[in-house]
Amino acid sequence: MANWSAGYVVDVEYTHGFYQELTPSLLGFLALLQGVQTPDLSSSSLTYCELGCGQGFSTNLLAAANPHIQFHATDFNPGHIVGAQTLAQAAALTNVRFYDDSFAEFLTRGDLPDFDFITLHGIYSWISPENRRTIVEFIRRKLKPGGLVYISYNCMPGWVSMLPLRRLLVEHTAARGAQLSPQSRASTFLDMADRFGKLDMRYFANHPKLASRLDKLKNHHPNYIIHEYFNQESNPFYFMDLAEELAEAKLTWVGPANALDSLDEINLTKEQREFLSGIDSVALRQMTRDHMIDQQFRRDIFVKGPVRLAAHQVREKWLDMRFALSARGARIPRELRGMRHAVKLQSGIYDPLIAALGSGPRTLREIVADPALGAIGINRLIQALTILVALGVCHPCLPEPGVLERKLHTDRFNRAVADESRFERKFGYFASPVTGGGLAAERMNQLMWLSLSEKNPDMAGFVGKVLSEAGQRLLKEGKPLQGEAHEAELRQRVADFEQNILGIWTSLGLGAPSPAKSVEQRRLRA
Repeated sequence: MANWSAGYVVDVEYTHGFYQELTPSLLGFLALLQGVQTPDLSSSSLTYCELGCGQGFSTNLLAAANPHIQFHATDFNPGHIVGAQTLAQAAALTNVRFYDDSFAEFLTRGDLPDFDFITLHGIYSWISPENRRTIVEFIRRKLKPGGLVYISYNCMPGWVSMLPLRRLLVEHTAARGAQLSPQSRASTFLDMADRFGKLDMRYFANHPKLASRLDKLKNHHPNYIIHEYFNQESNPFYFMDLAEELAEAKLTWVGPANALDSLDEINLTKEQREFLSGIDSVALRQMTRDHMIDQQFRRDIFVKGPVRLAAHQVREKWLDMRFALSARGARIPRELRGMRHAVKLQSGIYDPLIAALGSGPRTLREIVADPALGAIGINRLIQALTILVALGVCHPCLPEPGVLERKLHTDRFNRAVADESRFERKFGYFASPVTGGGLAAERMNQLMWLSLSEKNPDMAGFVGKVLSEAGQRLLKEGKPLQGEAHEAELRQRVADFEQNILGIWTSLGLGAPSPAKSVEQRRLRA
């Protein structure tokens, strides 16, 4: 392995995922839930940095959806950066820069701005103490006062049973061949786990949750398994220790970067909530909570000098915030399950709220103007919206001004993504100019969108031709379809797209791209 890797896996590419929690509008929503001021997303001078960006897909998508923000991202694997730059060029993005610097090299650059947002997804658990100190120093120097940090990481106590087994499995995998392909390494790792599970090991008996955890790993991409388990460093943190490290960068914990984690009523018992309320120390309270739910992965928001907003300021910010659905009302679950309890969505609240949002993005001010919804009360509506966000079917949005210009950028990005789908399933998300984030987009749906963008009314014929040119067929029950069965399946998928997806995509700014000239003219007139 190369010396510059510092024990980090570099011979296997990371996956091309999009991580919703990195989205500025979502981070602003979650901070507002805690009554904390965050960078103004309507500002035209915002800056954003992702440390350890992997393939850079998240950064590129966010840059397309937020052209008013300048993005910078680094990953010391040059193969990742080449791919990220290639996608940025294909999408004609001018507000993103990628670097193949180590964290130490990135710290000493003199051409970086100070940042409003600094984000790290997962990376903090996989690097050496020296690199963690470098990151903390980078945040201390480069994060603006009032700036926000998103950090996700493996944590204790949820990892306590996996750590010793991880070491054993990695050593056995290495003993079977250091030059194994990623697929073979991941397969050997899982095969050895199965064998150990059948050897009546007391370790497995003493940790009964391991079997289901290892079983879930079988559904992950081999490259994910390699990056999650084969790095030299594996450091799950107690929250208290992580908060202490980040305090050196003048950071204060604000809250979870996950709407579900903010709903303690369904994650904890009444007795647990009462016990936690009696703990004055934020760090000790969070560490205790992690033991209550056996937390193994945390997503957290920290702010450098958080400003607590007055009640009237919080109310005005809520009223101005826009929300949009990413699913048809009939497809939205009417129950949200937490760690301990499930909450059923009351039809008297959610039916009119979902109906109001079903016609397009709405501010909370517009929602409460409806007499039926206004009678529910702003606090209960905020709770309902939070639950819909936790379900993943509702998203906080960017301000409406500038949406036409943002669409010019997301159209180009989505076209670059969809063009890749002509040949393979590589990217699974489109960018939305409305939410400023990503929207899950299956390969077939990307190709149907591509058909619309090319003004081809025969979506089934277009997709069939693309698949044929790539030497591919649709599968059903694991078998390739032929002849009329293939055509019928294509028509069925097109019908589902038109009925259940296209309308939602259009409301989120993913309708067929408009001619650039007419969009620009409308923008100038506005």
